[in-house]
Amino acid sequence: MKTFQHKKHIFFDLDHTLWDFDKNSAFAFDVIFKKHNLEVSVVEFLEHYIPRNHHYWKLYQVNQISHEDLRYFRLKDVFDVLDFTISDKMIHQLSEDYITHLPDNNLLFDGAIEVLSYLNENYHLHIITNGFSEVQGRKLKNSNIEHFFQTITNSEMAGVKKPHPNIFEFALSLANASKEESIMIGDSLEADIEGALSYGIDAVYFNEQNTNIQKQIHQVNHLLELKNIL
Repeated sequence: MKTFQHKKHIFFDLDHTLWDFDKNSAFAFDVIFKKHNLEVSVVEFLEHYIPRNHHYWKLYQVNQISHEDLRYFRLKDVFDVLDFTISDKMIHQLSEDYITHLPDNNLLFDGAIEVLSYLNENYHLHIITNGFSEVQGRKLKNSNIEHFFQTITNSEMAGVKKPHPNIFEFALSLANASKEESIMIGDSLEADIEGALSYGIDAVYFNEQNTNIQKQIHQVNHLLELKNIL
């Protein structure tokens, strides 16, 4: 496996890479369904929500939908599939409550703290996220990893979303880093990996699901494997 010890700046994605979005999401839905007395199985709901959320985030990344539509339709689609009668007003309320409660539960992927502590000794660490500024800031703070990162770039600041090259350019400029000394680590092949590689910086795919991919890219299946290449 290729190593990248010559790098100086490491740019991490947040959701699904360091912050365990799916597990934290399950806790948030459990809270808000109970709050509004909705007789919906969280397990069954998430079975449909996770792929729908992924689908709408892909559309959001390429500006095909607004973040308001993202937040609404990822919920409405699931209730439709479950044939659960619910008003638009309640869907919008659930959407707001979900964003409020999502950063309250802050499970990180196994090894996140250990690998960040290890890398922090020799590298400048940064975040590049397509998530919304306020929510992502609360996640970083509440999960007690905010102090590891020297800069945090989000799509609202940059005006574009990964995989657009301008967000990488914005992040490197903010970090005062060159392409040659930088590397991106994330879970999305399109947004994180292909986006970074197209911009001209190295990338490592966090393939936690151990998905079979055809492309020749550097990947790890567990965060602690980063210690072997960085």
